Amino acid sequence: MNKNICVTLGDPNGLGPELICRLFAQRKAERAFLMIGPENGIEYHLEKLGMEKFYTVLDDPAKIAGAEAGYYLYCPDVLKDFKLMAGEADPEGGRAAGESLETAMLLLNDKIVSGLVTCPLNKAMLQLAGFDFPGHTEFLANRSGVGRENVCMHLGGPKLKVSLVTTHPRFVDIPKLITKERILRCIDLTDKLVKSLGLEMPVAICGLNPHAGESGRIGSEEIEIIEPAIMEARELGYNVEGPFPGDTIFHFAAGGSYSAVLAMYHDQGLAPLKLLHFSEAVNITLGLPFPRTSPDHGTGYDITGTGKACLDSFEAAVNTAEMMIDT
Repeated sequence: MNKNICVTLGDPNGLGPELICRLFAQRKAERAFLMIGPENGIEYHLEKLGMEKFYTVLDDPAKIAGAEAGYYLYCPDVLKDFKLMAGEADPEGGRAAGESLETAMLLLNDKIVSGLVTCPLNKAMLQLAGFDFPGHTEFLANRSGVGRENVCMHLGGPKLKVSLVTTHPRFVDIPKLITKERILRCIDLTDKLVKSLGLEMPVAICGLNPHAGESGRIGSEEIEIIEPAIMEARELGYNVEGPFPGDTIFHFAAGGSYSAVLAMYHDQGLAPLKLLHFSEAVNITLGLPFPRTSPDHGTGYDITGTGKACLDSFEAAVNTAEMMIDT
């Protein structure tokens, strides 16, 4: 199997094309990378940055299968007339992001490429363009045939690694989405990841309610759902502990007491993660049949084209995808 990687431009009006130019134009490729999206997004930033063209345009994305190490670009036919509006939120940017993902999924499902790095998209613009998904994680789970219930969103930095039981639901819907089966699935996927990284400390499981429910005085989810899931996970041989209050466990995890934390919802886990690793964390979708990584930030319309965006998270996403494919 080849070890080539797709890189979607995300919303071309955002930071994706700029980050790609700034990293790839000065980085020697050790495999074939296929960038997918409208070429004018790349051309715009090459001109602003005073850089030379560093890639080869392909008229058929399947040609990446036999390509030599280097950088290549394919623009789906439906995006040939894309009108770039750099630094602005526009539904056409959402359409470009969605169509680029559709092309990438065809290549991944046919095993023409082995991994995917996604640049940021705007969820609202994606949905306005007709793609009915809350974000990348749900899109990829659907198009790969795995299903949303079988993937787990994970973000990791040097000190803190966090998986999420739920991804992007409305806050009011969170309690009903937290089930024993869902927690066990996320424990399994997180366990596989930390073991692949050589980490041996337990995985910490958060409670849902303040103070992890205080023995049922604040909420019952810990007693009825989370604790039974942890007990079953231990019986199955997983090294897990909890449930812990969400306001304290991240301090100990960042100090090295735990390999990762499994949080119950998005902001519970990602607020501390981004406080520590805002410009260097990597988003990984666990449970897909291929490695998928992404920088842990948004489209950054306000700084697009200024050269102010930090490259660290995007570079870490590329490096992590390569590591996952090679191991």
